[in-house]
Amino acid sequence: MGAKRIQTKGNLFSSALLKLLLLVVLLHTAAGKTLKYKVYEEQKVGTVIARLKEDVSGVLSKLPSSLTFRFRAMQRGSTPFLSVREEDGEISIGTKIDREKLCEKNLNCSIEFDVVTLPTEYLQLFHVEVEVLDINDNSPHFSRAIVPIEISESASVGTRIPLDGAVDADVGENSLHTYSLTPNNFFKIDVRTRTDGAKYAELVVMRELDREVQSSYQLQLTASDNGVPPKSGSTLLKISISDSNDNSPAFDEQAYIINLLENSPLGTLIIDLNATDPDEGTNGKIVYSFSSHVSPKILETFKINPENGHITLIKKVDYETTASYELDVQAQDLGPNSIPGLCKIVVKVVDVNDNKPEININLMTPGKEEVAYISEGAPVDTFIALVRVDDSDTGLNGEVVCRLHGHGHFRLQKTYEKNYMILTNVSLDREKRSEYSLTVIAEDRGSPSLSTIKHFTVQVLDENDNPPSFEKSRYEVFKSENNSPGAYLMTVVASDPDLGTNGQVTYTIIDALVQGSPISTYVTIDPSNGAIYALRSFDHEDVSRIAFTIQARDGGNPALTTNTTVLLTVLDENDNAPIIHSPSLRNHTAELPVWKYASPGQLVTTLKVTDRDAGANGEVSCAIIGGNEDGLFVMDARRCELRTNASLEQAPRDVMEIRVEVTDRGTSRLSTVAVLRLSLQETMDILPPLYPTGTSQAPLDLSLIVIISLGAVCALLLVVMVMFATARCSREKKDPRHNYNCRVAENSYQNHPKKPARQIHKADITLVPTVNGTLPVRAHPRSPSASPTPERGGTLGSRQSHHSRQSLNSLVTISSNHVPENFALELAHATPPVEGQYQPRPSFRGNKYTRSYRYALNEMDKFSLKDSGRGDSEAGDSDYEPGRESPMDRLLGEGFTEIYAPDGQHRPHAGTPPGPPFTTPHNPSFHIILSLKHLDLNPSHRVRYKGCNGLFTAMMH
Repeated sequence: MGAKRIQTKGNLFSSALLKLLLLVVLLHTAAGKTLKYKVYEEQKVGTVIARLKEDVSGVLSKLPSSLTFRFRAMQRGSTPFLSVREEDGEISIGTKIDREKLCEKNLNCSIEFDVVTLPTEYLQLFHVEVEVLDINDNSPHFSRAIVPIEISESASVGTRIPLDGAVDADVGENSLHTYSLTPNNFFKIDVRTRTDGAKYAELVVMRELDREVQSSYQLQLTASDNGVPPKSGSTLLKISISDSNDNSPAFDEQAYIINLLENSPLGTLIIDLNATDPDEGTNGKIVYSFSSHVSPKILETFKINPENGHITLIKKVDYETTASYELDVQAQDLGPNSIPGLCKIVVKVVDVNDNKPEININLMTPGKEEVAYISEGAPVDTFIALVRVDDSDTGLNGEVVCRLHGHGHFRLQKTYEKNYMILTNVSLDREKRSEYSLTVIAEDRGSPSLSTIKHFTVQVLDENDNPPSFEKSRYEVFKSENNSPGAYLMTVVASDPDLGTNGQVTYTIIDALVQGSPISTYVTIDPSNGAIYALRSFDHEDVSRIAFTIQARDGGNPALTTNTTVLLTVLDENDNAPIIHSPSLRNHTAELPVWKYASPGQLVTTLKVTDRDAGANGEVSCAIIGGNEDGLFVMDARRCELRTNASLEQAPRDVMEIRVEVTDRGTSRLSTVAVLRLSLQETMDILPPLYPTGTSQAPLDLSLIVIISLGAVCALLLVVMVMFATARCSREKKDPRHNYNCRVAENSYQNHPKKPARQIHKADITLVPTVNGTLPVRAHPRSPSASPTPERGGTLGSRQSHHSRQSLNSLVTISSNHVPENFALELAHATPPVEGQYQPRPSFRGNKYTRSYRYALNEMDKFSLKDSGRGDSEAGDSDYEPGRESPMDRLLGEGFTEIYAPDGQHRPHAGTPPGPPFTTPHNPSFHIILSLKHLDLNPSHRVRYKGCNGLFTAMMH
């Protein structure tokens, strides 16, 4: 019979067997499907049940079309009844299926397994259920071909006698359906159903029996199923009619229901039966036994004591195997022709938590149940294994909780019913950890709970995810020149933690040019171990450093590479002797003319020498080693300058041969010897045009050049600083805020209501000479003691003639009766006028400036022509009479005439009055005390007035 298949999409809201499987696997999310198919038992091997590629095309169409999917079955159990072809997911029968062996009498019989799609990056999970349908391949049959039955002739109508039940291995319509009996007038069959669903027959007496009429009956009992076509089996009932026995035993109850814990120990008393018989003697003695038609399974499990009717347990019961037992017990006396009394006992097995959960792990690795493999490059949520847990118990005893202990690198995800999927929880790195031991724990909810532990191993497969790594990013090697070709230089080492060919490293030198030649002509490397060798003899003078790149490549596909740099330094050896370039030599001899009358120290020649070696090997020194016995010449060892050491006029011969040697400073020194033939010349005409006539300048060495450069930089910085300071001072001088203009101040004061403007007249100024910038302590000019001596005047004249200019130090006081004493405008003595710089404000509170100021005023009053208070003042408050030359006029005129002549030269005045000298080393300056009473000045201002070769500073209190 052909295979019959049914495909049903899972639904979250349907029953547990049909619910929708939702999976989140790797980079894609797909709704899992439960695929259901049906197949009849006993089909031949190879019968096709389904093709998954066609049935799940809707799911696969959502994935990249370029992928080639493969199907792999995660079979449960050791016998693969079904096979799945990887190419298209074809499900076929792998082994002949006998439903009766596979599922016995269970109504539901199916083969369940999971199918995954590959590659794992796009893994999809499908649950497949194949229901095995029953065919009517088994006929009902009885355990005995002949069943003897003895019935007393006194048996009343309606007496029931249980008969042996027939057995049919098929289920459903193909199982035992009914019983039939050969037609007769005394007996009939009543078909009944046991608690386990099995049907059995009871022989029922329809009419009174009479042994004298008929002592026996032979009837055929037939059991038939309901298959198409139906099948049947029969047995022969041999019924014997015996003489009557007045009384038969009777049980207290005709039926009993007993609950028995499935974990009850052997020997447990099931029930204590009691039957009574009113007869006496042997007719009243009762014997207990199981009915003859009870199944062998009951006889193996229970035992009845024939004397007392105790039924005990002789074999462990299992609720998961048989949930109930139906026992037919009879009690019979020992009298002749006794009629047994019947009793039915139903034993219900009570489930207890006596079964541990079962764990079934399906790995992706075929043939290895305890090892799973995963690539270290697999992303998170990569599928590892399927786990199914089962518990034969019922209720809470059968509810299982599953856990995974996986070091946090793996997780357990429930898929449907009691099925789980193990996925990676993080990215794995084989180089850090190559193997994981995972533990699956299944625990039921019984009390006490039972648990099962199962271990399996996950091995991480290597991926070429690590490039080779050199110990150094840069290697340096030093090799002396003149090495032999093939000389060992060094070894570079790169490690790769990957396994197998992924970790096998080979070395190569990247192509490059060194002075126009390929690097491969200089060095080579062993590709297997990284040893570097020289291919030629190196010459430091040709190339002193060689930099080349080495590449390490692993054997993965694709290969990963890493580069490093090798710097080869060729060390110099003293293999080059000094070479004399000048003067030019012929046969190691140079012809040089020398002026006979050259003075000692005269440069004769300079040897220009080179040495191709480096460092001390290239540093040379020169020396005279022969021909200079008279000491006429001397050689500078460092500069290689040959100079005369004495006059050559006394030379013993006109041609002298000086042997000079140029030697380097290497460890094994090399030298060059030359002969200088010096011929003395009487005149300089025949000497070379560039013959030196004086001492040549030695070349500057590097340290001197550095010192000169630093000095120049410092000087430049100093010049910049001076220019910056000068520019700043110029801006301050030009700032008008620090200049005081008397005319502007006077005009601005004209509109003052209380203090009308007043012009300062010449008559208001009195000149008081000072000595060296201080006010002199002197008597009245009319006093003889105050007159200077002629000698002193002569001395003054001589001093004035010595200086190109003189300064007249005077104190000019603007006389006014209204000038407050505490207001003063003073010109600092002997101080160059600097704009923008304020002078300190004098304090007139008793300090030295106050004393000198008041003393100066007192002295000025002695020379003043102002009103003395005795009535001698003129009209207009004038200090002198009109048309009369005042002493101040005369003094100012003489002073300025004496200081400044028309031609700009100093000229002393003949009428210069005697007195202290009025000299200063700088420009003329005057101490001027100016009354500011009539000037509208803010007392907080400090201003300067530049004019008359002096500096007016208004200092306000």
